[in-house]
Amino acid sequence: MEKYFGILEQCPLFSGITREELSRMLGCLDARVAFFDKKYTVFAEGTPAKYVGVLLSGGAQTERVDYEGNRNLLSSIAPGEVFGEAFACAEMRAIPVSVVATEPSEVLLLDCNHILRTCTKGCSFHQKLIFNLMKDLALKSLAFHQKLEVTSKRTTREKLMTYLSHMAQKTGKRSFDIPFDRQALADYLEVDRSGLSAEISKLTREGILRSRKKHFELE
Repeated sequence: MEKYFGILEQCPLFSGITREELSRMLGCLDARVAFFDKKYTVFAEGTPAKYVGVLLSGGAQTERVDYEGNRNLLSSIAPGEVFGEAFACAEMRAIPVSVVATEPSEVLLLDCNHILRTCTKGCSFHQKLIFNLMKDLALKSLAFHQKLEVTSKRTTREKLMTYLSHMAQKTGKRSFDIPFDRQALADYLEVDRSGLSAEISKLTREGILRSRKKHFELE
């Protein structure tokens, strides 16, 4: 497990926790590492919410598929990021979304009951862990409201520009990479891919932005 300490130290869930504490913590939390190939489901929609996941390597996405088979992409997950915590903390009987690996990935799985309920050993790190979990949930709530702001716009152009403006604010730059390819971006914005590509071409001709694959630059 020690080979993952470098990425775990970047994880917000373990902020302020020393390596010595982390080593003891992972044993106390009964942590385990699982491997998933590309397109394999990490958490499946409809299954009980029990685990909190930390992506150790690779990539993943949170998505929901409606009755007609349309995919709504909710978020991307990068190494060091936490996922599934809101559903596990709420003890939901059925997860309303799926988490799918976008490339071969390693995932640290933590039983949420071991996080929220202090053990008989009285480990001192539990208070830090719970504080970090609450902070992470608050930040995820803000990110969710930002997505609502994006998808509530009426046109593809407005949705795209609102999203890119958020990314510029997040990175502090007018030139940045996004975590989505074109299809994933269309799914995230909840628009048609061909319409999105046409709008990007139009904005490029108007001199408002420049783009190449996942890279965008606002003029």
